[in-house]
Amino acid sequence: MRKQFKNTVMDLAAGDDRIVVILGDVSVYLFRDFKESHPDRFYNMGICENTLISVAAGLSSQDFFPFVHTIAPFVTERSFEQIKLDMCYNRFGGNIVSCGASFDYAWDGATHHAYTDLAILRLLPGMEVMQPGSVKEADVLIRSQYNNDNPSYFRLSDNPHDIDMPVTFGKAVVLKNTGAPVTVMTAGPVLANVFEACSDLDVNLVYFHTIKPIDKETISAFKDTAILVIQDAFGLYEAVCEVPGLNVFRHGIQDEFYCSYGRLEDARAHWGLDVPAINGAVQKHLAKCNKGEVTSVLS
Repeated sequence: MRKQFKNTVMDLAAGDDRIVVILGDVSVYLFRDFKESHPDRFYNMGICENTLISVAAGLSSQDFFPFVHTIAPFVTERSFEQIKLDMCYNRFGGNIVSCGASFDYAWDGATHHAYTDLAILRLLPGMEVMQPGSVKEADVLIRSQYNNDNPSYFRLSDNPHDIDMPVTFGKAVVLKNTGAPVTVMTAGPVLANVFEACSDLDVNLVYFHTIKPIDKETISAFKDTAILVIQDAFGLYEAVCEVPGLNVFRHGIQDEFYCSYGRLEDARAHWGLDVPAINGAVQKHLAKCNKGEVTSVLS
């Protein structure tokens, strides 16, 4: 997905001299072509994430379209105040594009895990929050939103899904609608596991690449079903719950740290986000729903 990000920005920059790339010592080699083509619009500022955001806000104030790029927890959790004040409060647009979504850096431990970024950024007024799950989604969303004068967050992953679907900013995609009493809602790359896990189950399946603004119209269309949100981060469940009158539940990340080192697959298995565990969770939810026993907000 990072390669697509670079290719998209290269293509856009060829026709828009207001695009500026600001790196935090990450993906520098990847953007070597951009540096060679546009040396006056390329800045590798090192590991100083708060400064990256402030510089981006300043460039935005002068009518540039900055792209800030580095690892997710460092440019969101560490730089939350700068995003809040320098960008959102001042209404300066700009694009924050992260890598290392959720547990993409599982081998580096808790310092590199990123599962709160979507949740905290969606709380900021004026902020757009996107979690593209595929290469196509990343390309379409960046092209659509990069120059709209709003602060925008693009959460990239090195483990995208390969499910093709239409992509429109702010619109969910209904992948399966059987009229079932249970609707599974999910977002981002974990769709690959969710899609496979639900393939033989009689459930509706709705997918989101945009967390804010959340597609309340599509969510409301399933308000008469029991909604099970499955995600490898916080953010989607909270956004879905903004729609009143829902019967909504959650499966996935819990209120604790993942303290192990290993692979993405290990982290997902820990949280019950591998295919067998998701299948089991949905079947359990279906059984509870059919018996009228769905009473908890946690599956």
